[in-house]
Amino acid sequence: MKYNIVVVGSGPGGLKAATRAASSGLKTALVEKADIGGTCLNWGCIPTKMFLGATAASPLLHTQAKAKTATGSLGFDLPTLVQKKDRFIKGTRNATEKQLASLGVDILKGTASFSNPTTLTVTNDEGSSDVAFDKLIIATGSMPTAFPGLEPDGDCVLNSSHVLTLTETPESLIIVGAGAIGLEMGDFFSRLGTKITIVEALPGLAPTEDPDVGETFRKILKREKWGIRTGEKVQSLKTVDGKAVLTFESGETLTADKALMAAGRKPASESLTPAAAGIDCIGAGWIVTDDHLLAAENIYAIGDVNGRTLLAHAADHQACYAVAHAAGSTTAAYDSGPMPACIYGHTEVMRVGPNTAELQKAGHTVETSTSMLVANPIAQSYGSTQGFVKALWVDNKVHGIVAVGHGVSHLVAAATIIVKQQWAPEDVHSIIWAHPTLDEALEMALLAPRKPA
Repeated sequence: MKYNIVVVGSGPGGLKAATRAASSGLKTALVEKADIGGTCLNWGCIPTKMFLGATAASPLLHTQAKAKTATGSLGFDLPTLVQKKDRFIKGTRNATEKQLASLGVDILKGTASFSNPTTLTVTNDEGSSDVAFDKLIIATGSMPTAFPGLEPDGDCVLNSSHVLTLTETPESLIIVGAGAIGLEMGDFFSRLGTKITIVEALPGLAPTEDPDVGETFRKILKREKWGIRTGEKVQSLKTVDGKAVLTFESGETLTADKALMAAGRKPASESLTPAAAGIDCIGAGWIVTDDHLLAAENIYAIGDVNGRTLLAHAADHQACYAVAHAAGSTTAAYDSGPMPACIYGHTEVMRVGPNTAELQKAGHTVETSTSMLVANPIAQSYGSTQGFVKALWVDNKVHGIVAVGHGVSHLVAAATIIVKQQWAPEDVHSIIWAHPTLDEALEMALLAPRKPA
């Protein structure tokens, strides 16, 4: 069988690529070795947000109880929540497969590997078959990884996929890695009553974000009785006598019922045998792409596997471009525009565009203007006033926006437009900002006095 386009991997990027290609009239096949939907649907974005959404009433009640405006308690049924999550994911997978079939996409189940630059071998329990293609889009994503000595064993030391299958709430949980996965999973299990200790080798929490974001998290999580260990390297993490035992390089140990390894991901590219198609890889197997996302003359690599940005919506955006370029409807180089990113929970992070350090590394002189959420009526009404919205200015234009606090992920679309258009101060007055809204914190940040970064 020969196809105009073969897509390998069915995460957000792969699904969008297959859908776009088939809708454009191209004969399309989608190869998937596991479950349709990839990490995002099955083990990442969707199940974690279902867990956070289902338990969102807990921090809201806690906040009002502290203010003495409410009393009461909440209990959550973790086994039922896991069942609900599993049913939803299964239903979404089934609906997605039906949609693909209705568009004429052939779904090929199995592991893909290149035979040569125009042929793929797909292997499953029934054997192997060759699939020829004119063009191909690699969208295989990434998977959890760990440093030597910190490998999850599926017993007491878990990765981000294992932890979503727990049906018994651990009394205590060590989390290694204070990025999005670690902070979100810590938030969820803290709501269930688990004692959380978070460990990060770098100096601050949310280490890829503005340092003020990490400090805000530190203050909030300390009040919530989290154990916080930053700037300390871990030597080993293993199951010992039915407990998770973490050993620092200093020799000090921590013990908990479970541990989550939430630091690091690696590209899912090895089984592809990319060299057989003339594809170059770097590091752990990140696929090298040019300005048109091409890894070879007729092969694109999109999403996590190319190492540019490990976010579902980045893969989605790259998929649209790759199909358009493959179909000949664009010849321009790929341009992502400003990249939005969020961390979710009752304390959220929103960032669009580069951070201060990245702008300064590029040679820019950066100014910042900040609005504190304590002045925002919506934050006040929820009793969650910790946090801020900060605009990053270069040459009197907005080049980045960062925020931390309750509900700030809802500012991400407006912030993306503002950074994309590189607003000047006068642009703030070109629209009406509804009152009372959280958006007003964004307006106030743009109008606040600036200071050197």
